[in-house]
Amino acid sequence: MPPSDVSLPAPAVEEAVERVSFAGGRETLTRAVAVETPINIVYAPIPFAVMMCTPQDLEDFAIGFSFTEGIIDSIADVRSVHVEEDDAQRGIKLVVSLAGDKMQRHLARGRNISGRTGCGVCGIDDLSAMPCAKPIAAAPFMLTNAAMTRALDELVERQSLGARTGATHAAAWCDRAGGVQAVREDVGRHNALDKLIGHLLREKASPAEGFFVITSRCSFEMLEKVAAFGARAVVAISAPTSLAVERARAHGVTLVALARNGGALVFNGAENLAAEERHEG
Repeated sequence: MPPSDVSLPAPAVEEAVERVSFAGGRETLTRAVAVETPINIVYAPIPFAVMMCTPQDLEDFAIGFSFTEGIIDSIADVRSVHVEEDDAQRGIKLVVSLAGDKMQRHLARGRNISGRTGCGVCGIDDLSAMPCAKPIAAAPFMLTNAAMTRALDELVERQSLGARTGATHAAAWCDRAGGVQAVREDVGRHNALDKLIGHLLREKASPAEGFFVITSRCSFEMLEKVAAFGARAVVAISAPTSLAVERARAHGVTLVALARNGGALVFNGAENLAAEERHEG
């Protein structure tokens, strides 16, 4: 799937601001501001969702979103993704062409999303339509303290847009040793994870060979996306919600949260953490 040749807006813009000291005094400077753009996801020719998104890695986003929404089952279900400018609406269209059977299944679902930034379950009209990943049959993933420490440290260095703007979330895919293999950023936490999952699907990455790290809170739909991809562990820098913990137990996902300042809380799967032995000289 070749990258689009559409000229996308920059993911950040420079704005003139006034720095004000509460003790008195002010100065004029420039500040990078994260760009938030309406992205219309269209399953040709029918619009499905409008998400507020950072305009980068959009092909990854289209694929990851389609996968975690259950519209596709694999990358093979996507024939093409075209990025189109929509000048009239001051936004961008992602036109996704699906395999025939998947398009028919999609048309039968009837869910539309009019999105906020990283909206979770907007558009469903019944509680039975709440997302729920398929059960994971893979073996438990063993996390080590060293792997989590390395992943958290490397992720800080890889958040280039977040460092510039202070306004974006990040999701990282890490190998068993904690080495960060890929990072995606976005103003929406769900979008960042969808972008990353889309990239992993395109790269045919094995869910059994790594774990996710997210910079946001771990709400239930974030856990559902992790489980849908097939990963067995997620480390969140912020806290989980009660439903995320419930879903982690149901799907057998190791959930580590509030991972900061040299420690973390394990909300599910403590038996899958292997602390290295310390050898004192």
